[in-house]
Amino acid sequence: MPFHQAGEIRYFYFESLEEAGISHGALTRRGGVSPQPWSTLNVGGTVGDEAGRVSENRQRSFQALGRSLSSLFDVWQVHGKEVVCATAPRRIEQAHQKADAILTDRPEVTLFMRFADCVPIFLFDPSKKVVGLAHAGWLGTVQYTAAAAVHAMQACYGCRPQDILAGIGPSIGAHHYEVGPEVVSQVQVAFGADSGAVLRPTNGAAQEGQALLDLWAANRIVLERAGVLQIEIAGICTACCIDDWYSHRGERGQTGRFGALIAL
Repeated sequence: MPFHQAGEIRYFYFESLEEAGISHGALTRRGGVSPQPWSTLNVGGTVGDEAGRVSENRQRSFQALGRSLSSLFDVWQVHGKEVVCATAPRRIEQAHQKADAILTDRPEVTLFMRFADCVPIFLFDPSKKVVGLAHAGWLGTVQYTAAAAVHAMQACYGCRPQDILAGIGPSIGAHHYEVGPEVVSQVQVAFGADSGAVLRPTNGAAQEGQALLDLWAANRIVLERAGVLQIEIAGICTACCIDDWYSHRGERGQTGRFGALIAL
């Protein structure tokens, strides 16, 4: 699997984006300053960790990718499908906008999001020089958040979906992601005839109506339905690898958040 090492910090990258010269990565939890249960590179500010440690971890994360923390643009992630197009870094005194997809065509901006099982989706249009990040748990997946990001790339920057390179990053795998009837029914509505490709039978004695949800396959379908043809999947399950990744489900909610960054 493709990883880079920068000192103690190790991060995953996509070969297609690397070849295109795009600075990006999904950072593992190694190389930070936070103690348990957030050890060690926690960049989430709402999980109980001290603000000073989170700030230091963010600083280290940006340095590992050769970016200045002052270039950061982030949002308050709310499991929706709102998209924000960033024209400048977010000032420290500026309130977060609520959104789950962010885009920019400005080289001075580094897009930044936080994850612990949900899917980080990296986007780049080499023709229009636009990058994007999207956050999709089950709710963002059935709301087609990744497609909303692609449509915003078309509307804001004139991108063509067939030009876009997409990467589906480390996140919880289907074998660890059992969902109940209320989720299953929404997936069936959202994916219709393709539901069988994203919902799998559970193993063992599960309650009626439960299933295993494949977020990787689901978001591939979301992107393909939006017209994206070039899609790379990390295939890394966060719940399987809690030495490297934060997993909300794998660690029963007592965990941190890993960072995902992308910049021109």
